[in-house]
Amino acid sequence: MGFSDLKKSSRGSMDFLQKKLEESKGSSKQKDERFWRPELDKSSNGYAEVRLLPSPEGEDLPWVKLYSHAFQGSGGWYIENSLTTIGKKDPVSEMNSQLWNTGLESDKDIARERRRKLNYISNVYVVADPANPQNEGKVFLYKYGKKIFDKINEAMQPEFADEEAVNPFDLWTGANFKLKIRKVAGYVNYDKSHFDSSSALNESDEYLETVWKSQHSLQQFVAEDQFKSYEDLKSRVNDVLGGDLRGKAGDTSTAEDFSNKSETSTETTTEKEPASSGEEQDAMSFFEKLANE
Repeated sequence: MGFSDLKKSSRGSMDFLQKKLEESKGSSKQKDERFWRPELDKSSNGYAEVRLLPSPEGEDLPWVKLYSHAFQGSGGWYIENSLTTIGKKDPVSEMNSQLWNTGLESDKDIARERRRKLNYISNVYVVADPANPQNEGKVFLYKYGKKIFDKINEAMQPEFADEEAVNPFDLWTGANFKLKIRKVAGYVNYDKSHFDSSSALNESDEYLETVWKSQHSLQQFVAEDQFKSYEDLKSRVNDVLGGDLRGKAGDTSTAEDFSNKSETSTETTTEKEPASSGEEQDAMSFFEKLANE
């Protein structure tokens, strides 16, 4: 292209470059189509019905647990998976312990803002999705927090003698989960969500086998290659905090994937909690009991 051609195209070049720039931004934030999320209306309310699916072939549990950190400092946002997920030391957890152990309330507040966020991932079969009916009858991955996991645990370990224990992940004797989402005090709330009565997902074993074989691996999300090294995370957190332990405490309100306050409000605020919560230990004991029967 000669100089005269360059001049002729100068007016359109800005539009072209802006378009490519937007395409580039979009490609870096591509949505993982394997994951399903309920769509909320303008009032942040939503409804859907899903069936939690059993462990994928070759895997032991129908969920994986994932810890992450999401907070803002003077050097931007720190959004990373925590190495504590796979039983390793994590630089943010270590910093939080340092801050907590000073005994200063101001330091404890910073540690609370930077605490680990807990999420679980399971496979689900979408029974009803009024906002996106094209999802119905399909298998997706679903990321959820402690509040929903507590409801799963309550179904498996009922509190009262007149309530029958249900394995929500069972294809034949499980139960559909009615997901009812509201906005309460400015936060997403799942309190009205509940399991329906026990029933088979479908009467055809052939269909159920197809569903089971359509599941995605869960262990892939806690494989070691999904986590950055301790050194890389340490370097990143130093950049975000400007090399200062306290840094600039920012607002940790961000995307629901990373910080759902309605789901994490009852979690321990320090980094010293055991790797497996009491609720998860109860849930795992339920599966061990099933295996021994």
